[in-house]
Formats: sequence, C-alpha cells, structure tokens
Amino acid sequence: MKLKLENKVLTFKEPQTLEALIKEQSKKEVIYATVDGRIRELSYLVNEDADIEFHGLDSHDGMRIYEATLRYVFAKAVHTINPDLKIRFSYSISRSILASLVEGDLTEELYEMIIKEVKHIISSKMPIRRLSVSKAEATAIYTKFKYEDKIETLKLREEDTVNLYQAGDYVNYMFSYMLPNTSYLNLYETKFYHPGFLIFFPRAELGGKLPEFTDQKTYGKALKEAYKWGKIIGGDTIANINKQVASRDKEVDFVNLCETKHNNQLSELGRLIEQNIEDIKLIAVAGPSSSGKTTFTNRLRIELLSKGIKPMMISMDNYYKQKSEAPIDSDGKPDLEHVEALDIARFNKDMAQLVMGKGVALPIFDFKLGKRVDGPVVKLEPNSPILIEGIHALNDRLTDLIPSHLKFKIFISPNTQVHIDNHNPISLTDIRLIRRMVRDQKYRNTPVTQTIDMWQSVRRGEFRWIYPYQESANFVYNSELTYELLVLKKYALPHLLSIPRDDKHFIVANRLVKFLKYFKDIDEKLVPSNSILLEFIGGSPFHD
Repeated sequence: MKLKLENKVLTFKEPQTLEALIKEQSKKEVIYATVDGRIRELSYLVNEDADIEFHGLDSHDGMRIYEATLRYVFAKAVHTINPDLKIRFSYSISRSILASLVEGDLTEELYEMIIKEVKHIISSKMPIRRLSVSKAEATAIYTKFKYEDKIETLKLREEDTVNLYQAGDYVNYMFSYMLPNTSYLNLYETKFYHPGFLIFFPRAELGGKLPEFTDQKTYGKALKEAYKWGKIIGGDTIANINKQVASRDKEVDFVNLCETKHNNQLSELGRLIEQNIEDIKLIAVAGPSSSGKTTFTNRLRIELLSKGIKPMMISMDNYYKQKSEAPIDSDGKPDLEHVEALDIARFNKDMAQLVMGKGVALPIFDFKLGKRVDGPVVKLEPNSPILIEGIHALNDRLTDLIPSHLKFKIFISPNTQVHIDNHNPISLTDIRLIRRMVRDQKYRNTPVTQTIDMWQSVRRGEFRWIYPYQESANFVYNSELTYELLVLKKYALPHLLSIPRDDKHFIVANRLVKFLKYFKDIDEKLVPSNSILLEFIGGSPFHD
C-alpha cells in the first residue's frame, strides 16, 4: 500500500489508521485528514493507495471538529455529575460558546464541579468511537440519557441509520466529525458568566489560538434578546419551529409573527431617531455579508419618512477609488474591502460640508468612463439626516470631521439562537452563508461552490473591518427571521445535495444539509412584499 504524505510516498504492508500516520509528517497540531480529497476522522483506517493531507486548528473544519468534541465532553461531564441536569450550548459573545442550564441559573459550585470533571475526562485519554445504529436504537439510547430534545429531532430524520459517538458508557451526537480521544482537547478556557459559563476554543481565523475575552455588552444584549424571542414564539429548536407551522393557518401566523418583530424594531428605531433628530446629522448602517442591509436601510428610510424626517441616502460605492489605486491583498490583487480602497478624504469632506448646511456636488461613478464624476449640487434640508450603508459605515475614519454626538450608528446582523437540539446550536454564520448562496444563485447565477470558495475571504474582511466596530453601535437590529430556513431550504438544498462526495466543497455542503433537511417546507408566497427575506430569494422591491 503506497501512501503519499507531504510530497513523499511511504509503503506499508498493513492498513494504517490516520492517527498512526501523524508521526510521518511535520504538522504539530493535527485534528483531521483528507484522504483523496475527502475529510476523514483520525480513527479512519486506510487500506489502499491514497493521497493524504493532515489539517490542524488553523483550518475551519479542524476548528469545528475540535469545538464539537469539546461540547461533547462538557455534555458528558454534566451527565456524569447529574443525569437530570439539562445543559444547552449557544454561540455567544467573544467567539465563545455559552453553556447554560435549560431550567434555572448555574451556580459557581456546579461550574467548578463541571470543570473538574471535564479535566478528568480529558486526562483519561478516553477513546471516542463511532456507532451506527437504527433510529429505534438511537431513540432507546436517548431515552436512557433523558435527551427528549434529541428524540424530537430523530422524528424528523428520514434515514433509518443514525451515527452516534461513544466514550466510556456515554453516547451522544454533535452533528460533526469527532476527535479519536479526549486527550486532543488540550487548548480551551472557561469563564463563569451569568447565567452559565463561557467556553473558549481555538479559532481558525486566529491561526488556531484562543480568542481574548471581550465583554461585548451591546452584542451580548442582542443575543439575549434573540434567546428570549425564541422562547416566546416557541422557535428555539428545529422540532419546535416545525410544530409552529403544522398547518396552513399556523404558517400564516408564524410568518407574520416573525415579521412583526422586524416591524417593532423599526418602530422603536424610528422613535429613537425622532426623539433626537435635532442632534442626529448622520445615520450609519453596517453589518456582515447577507445581513439584509439593503432592505433594512430602505425600510428605515420609509419609517423616518412616516415621521416627517427625510433622510438623504448616499451610496458609499460612489467613493471607491479606481482598482489601480486600491491596496493590494496577500494574493497580489486589489483589496476592495480595505478601508483605503475608499476616497476617505473626499467622503469625510463631503459629509462634513453637508452637515454644515453647505451645497455639495456628490460624486457618481460613471461606468462608461470608468471613473467618478461630480453629480448635481445637493443640500440637506433642516432636520434631514444623511443615511449611509456599507462595510465601513461605522468606522469613524470616514466621518471623523463630524462630532460623535451628531452620529447615530446601527449594526445589523441575523442574531439567532436556534438549535438542532440542546447540545447543537446552529451557527449564525451558516445562516448568512445559506442566504448568500441563495442570493448569488438567484441574481448572479453563481454556483453554490463558488460562494463557498469566496466565503472565507468574506469572513476575513468581516473580522477586520466590521466586527471591531459593532460595540460602538447605538442600536443593534436583529435581521433574523425564525421562519426563514423553512423557505430558504427549498432554494439551497437541491444545489447542496448535487455536490459530489469527492468535491472539495462537499464538507461544507454536507454540514449545512445535516440540519437544513430537517426543516419543513413552507410556501414563499407567504413572505410579505417588504420582507428582508426577499432580498435573497427574489421579488424585493428594494433590490435591483
């Protein structure tokens, strides 16, 4: 058997586990491997010729495997301490996981007991092995462990076979590949954080290092509100969401209930701006990709118009320099996401002049000439603020000529706390990725594989240019619609399922399919004409 590792070919007479082959390569931290392009756990037995590449915590798939195994061990620790305790994991502030009790607040004493048990499990180097069982067997196992929420998810599964993972006498499933034993979990931190505790795990975007804790009060409040909302409408798990749309009448009610949350937020935002309109000269909107910024900004404009406030919408796109003047990224290409790709000095000057009541000839990008030209002179009306939207809108470098007290900043993002089950939260990033896939396919005829290809570059830009400024926001608008995956599924699932197993994009596609397939389908005709969701599936009056 000939195995290719790091451009060298090794010959073996017997099958080898990937874990045994780690010593044959130079990478320090190994989490998983790809065998002939397919992701494999380190417990995988190689029994024929293959090209093998090992991956560590600096890869996003490695990060997810590590994080899933970490959740598994914490869940096992809680079960060992008290089988009647139900713990829930949610993605939280500072790139962490919040572990909290489903009922009641977690005490410091219990927290210390959990941490002690986790350390014991990890030091025991306990093997984690995969089991393949029937749905009936899995139901019996989950009944034994009192995991009623997992049984509800199993009911949604069409396949009869279920993969589970066992460590000692403990069995669970984290909708992920897993590490071969618990000793690999040598890098994590925790922090007691009411009403539970935070778990920090290595992040791929930090090169496999732990993130530093930052107490993000504004973003944390938004996540807390999202959790409360999920409980109010009975939409905190996939099974519960599906129950809310069990009939046509319920579908109509649930869609409109979710849309009402957006209406209420806009109304609240409109009141805040109206109350302070004499001091607000610039309204800035920013958020990560596929947050629904275009629809939101237009709906905010209409909300303000209903209060007699006439905002002047200014497109930041008209302030981009020519590509030849943009900074160069690590690949030697123009970095159009860099703040220096904008004409900062011109934007600053124009905004300040408008705020001072002066006439300004705003630039317009002339695509025929391939450059900016001056448009007609415009002036702000009394009590009419400027409204800007863009990746750098919250960055004060663009508006440092305008005093801070004259600016009102809005951060928009889909902040959800939807879970597959208590131990498996759905990533906010994955929801945005699904939105982006559907939109790119609809409006640009872009294959989902191409969207996946560019996603990590998009994410790097977000961590550099958007997230550092979110805490400066005066208002966080949650653009999540709890019913949206019931609609997006119809558009995304066929494309994701069409990606073959030997395709490098299958790993991401399979991860999304694992939870997306459990959502019930509902008719997109139920989506209101001004909904943010139409920005992605088509039909929005605010989208070109």
